[in-house]
Amino acid sequence: MTALQPVRGTRDLLPEDSWKHNHIVAAGRKLAANYGYGEIATPIFEQTEVFARTLGDASDIVTKEMYTFTDKGGDSITLRPEGTAAVARAFISGKLNDQLPLKFFYHGPMFRYERPQKGRLRQFHQIGVELFGVADPAADVEVIALGAQILDRLGVLGWSKLELNTLGDAESREAYRTALVAYFEQHRDRLSEDSRGRLHRNPLRILDSKDEGDRVIVADAPRFAEYLTPKAADFFGKVKEGLSDLGIAYHLNERLVRGLDYYCHSAFEFTTDRLGAQSAVLAGGRYDGLIQQMSGPPTPGVGWAAGIERLAMLAENFPPMPRPIAFIPMGEPAERKLRRVAFELRAAGIPIDMGYSGNLKRRLNRANRAHARLAVIVGDDELAAAQATVRDMDSGEQQTVPLAELAGHLAG
Repeated sequence: MTALQPVRGTRDLLPEDSWKHNHIVAAGRKLAANYGYGEIATPIFEQTEVFARTLGDASDIVTKEMYTFTDKGGDSITLRPEGTAAVARAFISGKLNDQLPLKFFYHGPMFRYERPQKGRLRQFHQIGVELFGVADPAADVEVIALGAQILDRLGVLGWSKLELNTLGDAESREAYRTALVAYFEQHRDRLSEDSRGRLHRNPLRILDSKDEGDRVIVADAPRFAEYLTPKAADFFGKVKEGLSDLGIAYHLNERLVRGLDYYCHSAFEFTTDRLGAQSAVLAGGRYDGLIQQMSGPPTPGVGWAAGIERLAMLAENFPPMPRPIAFIPMGEPAERKLRRVAFELRAAGIPIDMGYSGNLKRRLNRANRAHARLAVIVGDDELAAAQATVRDMDSGEQQTVPLAELAGHLAG
């Protein structure tokens, strides 16, 4: 019989992986709280319309990557492929518009049917932030600054660069879209099949095509900066100024786009060359039209998301996992004695790993595998002498401690 395996594109988080995962979440949560962001948790599945309406019926995520099923009640349900739409839905359904501005931090699993590769899974995890209700460019600067500080706290910022672009306002975007369609129509026969499909539906997405032939054509495409309204240019100028004031370096990337119409103004990504083809570490932008498109009140928004698995591959500032004390009782009387001591120490916050079976050598090997810092050995001889043998697992040195003083000795 074939051994059961995890579903392709998924992975188990074993204790060391979970330790790193939780550290990343905790770092994000703490720094987000310093900026006034409260934590929100949404269900991992939503009505399919939440994502189909926001991501676009023709987007790759909707057409190729979503995990969608019909539940027993006949409703179309989708495992969330991203967090922003779910948080926006919570804002609308919770009727929170009278509490603006609102700042949210979230984390959790996302699901996309993609080709698994380094840094890309079908079940992956993200941290993210959303800021609703602030139309000022200062909000864009704030969320980017928060992202930079989280990356810095994790030791990732030094391996990343911030790429920045503007998508302008609606007027700028419409003028640019018209210019792009006219340009790409001249080269239609040379475009890839995907880009021909996007030509009238979503021409901005052609700008970030990975097809080499497309890239040659894109190189001479019109530049967005030429179509910015004065108001949009001023907005972008204030974002750049704000980042410079904070000492956050950025690189302008005119090909960094977001294809959906509710995106506007700032688009940004922290990227790295240490993850192969998956260069984005943290990415976001402004989406002033999103909540209105979801039938909510007109509400400006800006935010970002970062992949926890990718951060875990890059991060360097992980604290060491806590090292337990291994209790090794040899015989039932010793086990009963140590069980009470372990109970007290665990309640005091000291991790205790209790060895229940095997000879002394096997239990010491287990203590080594658990990276125990101390081993407490109690057998019949120790019980008769009312003492325990305490071994330092790093140096091998041993000392005897009276059983009556053991809890206090280890707690100290």
